[in-house]
Amino acid sequence: MAKKKEIAEEQKIEKLAGFGLTNKEISEALGYDENTLKRNFEIFLIKGRGNLRERLRRKQLDVALRGNVAMLIWLGKQYLNQAEKTDESGNYSITIKRKVIGSEVEAEFTKN
Repeated sequence: MAKKKEIAEEQKIEKLAGFGLTNKEISEALGYDENTLKRNFEIFLIKGRGNLRERLRRKQLDVALRGNVAMLIWLGKQYLNQAEKTDESGNYSITIKRKVIGSEVEAEFTKN
């Protein structure tokens, strides 16, 4: 029978943080005081949560680039400073700002 490989405590903490667990949830699962966990394993908590953010961003981009319009719009607003405005008549416009080295270019598209 193969022996189970023991996972280091640091790896467990990083993995749980990478699943989005809070410090309280991790400390309860592994039997640590929450302050002790943060004091002794903070770098692994940070790395785990950084891994989670990276995976989420990759998935969001993947979903957007496969044609999910809502995700494309949201990412455009977050990363490209795009915005949409609706006036009282129901017309809306989307403003796209793009920085070009040495200047800023702005284009506006209006839908009636």
